[in-house]
Amino acid sequence: MAKVEIYTSPFCGFCFRAKALLQAKGIDFVEIDVFSVASARDQMMERSGGKTSVPQVFANDAYVGDCDGIHMLDAQGKLDAKLGLTAA
Repeated sequence: MAKVEIYTSPFCGFCFRAKALLQAKGIDFVEIDVFSVASARDQMMERSGGKTSVPQVFANDAYVGDCDGIHMLDAQGKLDAKLGLTAA
């Protein structure tokens, strides 16, 4: 299974949806709150190619997507491979 990180903020409905999808898949993830962790937003933006909105999801340091992106990958059957649940 991949090392999964998700950048979030409190009271974010999109963050809640993204975390719920990961949890439903049994994925353990590290949550990084961009309001609580100094320079987390800057780090997120650098890693995601300039994306400023939350959530942003990474697996094994590779950018996976935002909330809509990971739900779209899941609908296409491509998310599990990116999260290391199946072979790529």
